[in-house]
Amino acid sequence: MNINQSEKLAEILKLARSVGWGAADILSSYYHGGDKEDQLDVNEDKKDGPVTTADLEANHYILNKLQAELGTEEFGYLSEETFDVKKAEPVANDWVWIIDPLDGTRDFIDKTGEYCLHIALAYQGRPVIAIVAIPEAGKLYYASKGNGTFVETRDGQITPIKVSDRSTPEELYLIVSRSHRDERFQKLIDALPLKGKKYMGSVGGKISTILEQESDVYISLSGKSAAKDWDFAAPELILTEAGGKFTYETGEPVFYNQGDVKKWGCLIATNGHCHELLCEKAAAILKQIDSE
Repeated sequence: MNINQSEKLAEILKLARSVGWGAADILSSYYHGGDKEDQLDVNEDKKDGPVTTADLEANHYILNKLQAELGTEEFGYLSEETFDVKKAEPVANDWVWIIDPLDGTRDFIDKTGEYCLHIALAYQGRPVIAIVAIPEAGKLYYASKGNGTFVETRDGQITPIKVSDRSTPEELYLIVSRSHRDERFQKLIDALPLKGKKYMGSVGGKISTILEQESDVYISLSGKSAAKDWDFAAPELILTEAGGKFTYETGEPVFYNQGDVKKWGCLIATNGHCHELLCEKAAAILKQIDSE
């Protein structure tokens, strides 16, 4: 498939939206199934965090639907639940689906409602189609390269969506997790000259608050571990197509399916209006922190 086949890409986006809603329904059915342990079937042994039956069922559904329609010859598949992180080998296709069937597993288990799912299609390492569905909000955000970002509700209503126009650091709100902050990260966000902090679980959930103009800045800083391709590929595109920016603090873009799926370093997502300034400030603050 050619990257310039806009009609074909529009068909694939329509398929991805349908698959996103179907997977959202699976997650929601488990989420509302009650508090019985066997309904969640939590496996705490996974090194990178717990896995639930909902993870696996949603993953199975997404892969089956996409592969049934698109096959496996032209399209590769990089999913959190099936990718071998230890091998760290890129999927050998130009077109690769990058899938997180349940982003925010801890939020799912703890019943905060702040979980979501990510489906992205990347071409040569950069996302061109993205779905972020938030089941408990009844919303599905979607984007395709060059065509903007939209939010779809369960009743089928579709609305274009844009980031805020707040344009100085002192006006901006940072979106962070309620926990998961090591000392280095805490020092960084405390030193940034932002207006305030807001809280949300899951990466997709955090980026959705920037789209909804509730916040403006999200930062990922690796420590002992790092976020992975499937955490960022879909959220990046829905943000950038809504007018935001998403880069390393150096200003470099993020490439996916490079072998090592772990995204080490500092990545910054903003509403775009003073992105470069915030990157410079973050880099300077980290340099100071690391020299102490």
